[in-house]
Amino acid sequence: MTERGPVAPGPVPSGRGGEGLLDLVRVMARLRGPGGCPWDAQQTHRSLARHLLEEAHEVLEAIDADDPDRLREELGDLLLQVAFHAQMAADAGAFDVDDVADGIVAKLIRRHPHVFGDVEVSGADEVLVNWERIKAEEKGEKPLEDDIPATLPALARAAKVQRRAAGWGFDWRTTEGALGKLREEVEELERAVAGGEATAEEAEAELGDVLFAAAAVGRRLGVDPESALRRTVSRFAERYEAMLARARDEGVDLSALSEEELLARFREAREAREEH
Repeated sequence: MTERGPVAPGPVPSGRGGEGLLDLVRVMARLRGPGGCPWDAQQTHRSLARHLLEEAHEVLEAIDADDPDRLREELGDLLLQVAFHAQMAADAGAFDVDDVADGIVAKLIRRHPHVFGDVEVSGADEVLVNWERIKAEEKGEKPLEDDIPATLPALARAAKVQRRAAGWGFDWRTTEGALGKLREEVEELERAVAGGEATAEEAEAELGDVLFAAAAVGRRLGVDPESALRRTVSRFAERYEAMLARARDEGVDLSALSEEELLARFREAREAREEH
């Protein structure tokens, strides 16, 4: 364990100032301690890995649903996973929850020189660029994808790679420049598949370029492409279910309709959902 370093001065936290977090740490230590819970005592970092992933996705669902009560609950479940892993590490003599907190506090101070130092920034975009640049300087020159989790969804991975590249100055200077690149990639995809002669590999490569360019547009707009796509999928599913239910009521076979008729019905379902 390491000695705790000084905490940067700042405003006093609202509410109980973190007392609840201390209670969570104490409860977790009791569960893992003598006379505690046999299941908790048997867990390992590896056995809990899937729970950590599940809880993170449930937090995302609560955010997308714009449900504060559910978000509070799901954040608690996610926080439990952090406390659980920290307690297991403490039991093994590796580190404890204070070491985890100290590490992230030091990182936040180091990577926010515009708050804790004399660096000036023009806005949120420059903050993210500086974050990636400082991170790269800390870790030394490494491959662009180094330490980016391979399990990260592809769009989220693309956005992170682009942020990292932007930290060293490789970035679109304008939104129009990013949009122009997206249009260019769409045109290349159209040319590649025209006539139906493109191989699966060629189509995949061109489509990948389109998605990567779309992620770059999202970066310029301050929109996370992974979140944007996730919400779009949810909206599509809701509208599709409404369209399908109406088609069933009317005895209509969707597979027998033309593209124009399908789109018309989908638009009707979308408008009906928006009215409600």
